[in-house]
Amino acid sequence: MTAEITLMTDAAAAGEIIAGTFGHDAISSWLIPPPERRVPIQRRFFTMYTAHALEHGHVYGIHESGELAGVAVWLTAPFPEIPGEEEAIASFAGEHAGRYAILGRQMEKLHPHEPHHYLAFIALELGRTGRGLGSLLLEEHHRRLDTEAMPAYLEASSEASRRLYLRHGYVDMPELLELPDGPVMYPMWRAPASR
Repeated sequence: MTAEITLMTDAAAAGEIIAGTFGHDAISSWLIPPPERRVPIQRRFFTMYTAHALEHGHVYGIHESGELAGVAVWLTAPFPEIPGEEEAIASFAGEHAGRYAILGRQMEKLHPHEPHHYLAFIALELGRTGRGLGSLLLEEHHRRLDTEAMPAYLEASSEASRRLYLRHGYVDMPELLELPDGPVMYPMWRAPASR
């Protein structure tokens, strides 16, 4: 089966896949403790960020048999804040908005200041993992980064994703991103490959 990668323009379709993938992971569970509220809230959050990346970065979709199977959302740093972000999160996250603010502050504190591309999210539809699609999505943008001699940054949200990124040339940053009474994330950096 051949996979095809294209640039996306549909933020909602990307947000749907990302929410399906991460809607019940450790970070989402910390952000939104009631399980029945996680996916609807995260769908709004991920769609909002993907729409911002469509203006300030690149959003890739990977397709199998004509169906969208996964997405990668990159932002070109430095990028502006999302206009009205706090108000938007408050409108759809309600009582959980404070946890988004904590996560945002922790991420901002550790985010590098030099120019780079930031992998905000990479997600595959459930049932499509373990077939190399995530690696194909990474390699698609890494080729561009290497041509432009541009580094990349991300926060791995699990040990499993951290291992994937280590295989693709990322290294651990000195400090973990730790959430109060919650999970940790793994900030990682990739220097461009020499050509």
